[in-house]
Amino acid sequence: MAHPALRKAFADKRFIVAPGIFDMISAKVADGMGFDCLYGTGFGTVASHLGVPDAGIATYTDMVTRMGQMARGVRTPMIADADTGYGGLLNVRHTVMGYEAAGISGIQLEDQEMPKKCGHTPGRRVIPAEEMVLKIKVAAEARTSPDFLIVARTDARTTLGLDEAIRRGRMFGDAGADVVFIESPESEAEMRAIGKAIAKPLLANMVEGGRTPLLPAKTLQEIGYAIAIYPAVGFLAMAAALERVYGHLKQHGDSIAIGESYGFKRMTDLMGFPEVWDFETRWAQPPAKAAE
Repeated sequence: MAHPALRKAFADKRFIVAPGIFDMISAKVADGMGFDCLYGTGFGTVASHLGVPDAGIATYTDMVTRMGQMARGVRTPMIADADTGYGGLLNVRHTVMGYEAAGISGIQLEDQEMPKKCGHTPGRRVIPAEEMVLKIKVAAEARTSPDFLIVARTDARTTLGLDEAIRRGRMFGDAGADVVFIESPESEAEMRAIGKAIAKPLLANMVEGGRTPLLPAKTLQEIGYAIAIYPAVGFLAMAAALERVYGHLKQHGDSIAIGESYGFKRMTDLMGFPEVWDFETRWAQPPAKAAE
């Protein structure tokens, strides 16, 4: 069931910062930090689940299963990447119904041709704007709750230019998208132009090392954005930390001097072991007597 708090946050014009989550550890860590929204990143989810590029290889079943698992394991509303909707209009309807039933509060759909590619990599091609408009209309009709948000993304900027991306963004908002996502603008000036041109709530994709400049939340809000997602910050930090500790282990043959880590007790608490131990204590059975 979609969480009404997310739509209310948009209605209240509260700027939303959404960290990217990609597995259950990242989901549970982020869930306890007071964010208004979590973002199920396609890149990170495909990488952590399948170990392959975010290039249209993952299926609907792969993604709805993984995203749903994260959504059910957190209390914070979650927007999840759903690529192109995994096919035509019937696929889009099925995808929206599946994501909503999985407990997700918003779905991101994009106008790329299949197979899609990560939005900050080269070679992306888009379908005609009119085809994407139909996908958005189908998505809006397919949801059962008005609290389930449709995030419509266009990748037109990189190959067709900023004017076409803005045109599509307007069309997508008129078609029923709750949030418009112009992927990979290449300067702050372009982001300001987008903010002036589109009246719908706008999403900024903040990718460290990507094509779009990283701007503070205050600046993003001032120039017209309503939400910023940080899809890569978690898995980039995780990969760097693993490279450091695994490198130390390989070089020294121990973990003694690695330094401060998350802590084993904190991890057992995060995963819910205390509740398991309490259950086992309450339902402990006396040891059976040996036969005489």
